[in-house]
Amino acid sequence: MSHAGAPVGGLLVLVDPVARRLDGESVRIAKDVLSAGAAAKICLPDSQEEFARALARRGHRRPVVVGDDGALVRAVGLLHREPAYGAVSLVPVGPAGSLALARSLGVPLSAVFAARAALDGVTRPRDLLVDDCGGVVLGGLRIAAQPAPSVRGPGGYRSLLRTLLPAPAPAPAPAPAPAAARGAGRPVQSLRVEVDGAVLVEEDRPVEEVAVRTREDGGPARVVVRFPGGAPLAAAGEAVTVSVTGTGSAFRYRADHAQPGPPVRRRTWTRRPGAWSLTLPRS
Repeated sequence: MSHAGAPVGGLLVLVDPVARRLDGESVRIAKDVLSAGAAAKICLPDSQEEFARALARRGHRRPVVVGDDGALVRAVGLLHREPAYGAVSLVPVGPAGSLALARSLGVPLSAVFAARAALDGVTRPRDLLVDDCGGVVLGGLRIAAQPAPSVRGPGGYRSLLRTLLPAPAPAPAPAPAPAAARGAGRPVQSLRVEVDGAVLVEEDRPVEEVAVRTREDGGPARVVVRFPGGAPLAAAGEAVTVSVTGTGSAFRYRADHAQPGPPVRRRTWTRRPGAWSLTLPRS
């Protein structure tokens, strides 16, 4: 860990367009605090392409992202490819639901406090999960089995049945299920989970959820697999592969609290130790 302090080359303040549209007052406060404390170049990109070009041309300026979790992930996804790029700062601006990652990383949700941390905070290196398609995960990801779509017949047919058939008698209340069987009605999926090349879960065992997270203090990524009506299985490793074979259904995963991406049949995440750094308050 190291003290960030006032950067020699100044700051590059990247203001996400969504943040400008949703909360102009917080954006103004962040710009005022940052400009008062350091030489700050304010950049207002209107697209992801402009965002990437501004980062690439920052010179010796330290990047400060004013926006939500997605804007931070976008910045780190571009910066981590550069050797020794330094630290990135975040001033969270956006709806509460889009700042869950910022909160979990310890970034103040106040524009004033976050901007002050960007100026005079502590630089903390963090691990990164990079997948085989170049995507990055800063905190963690979750694969949850999806419920099967309900099958409904034509409304007219159901209405006709209700008219012709008498209403069924109410069924007696079921007896409480034993603890081991609770959760048996939850969605499950057949997934193969490998950690560092060793099989942790075979496809013939139904899975409710797979969670992979980096550790705040470094070290192998944590893997937790949950099953219906059984104890979870935990492991740690440098590379995690989740896949389906044969006629198994593709899976979707949710990274860093974002919305789930499109279905995939195989994905490998590899830990990159200390691949990025974040400035946080000193205490």
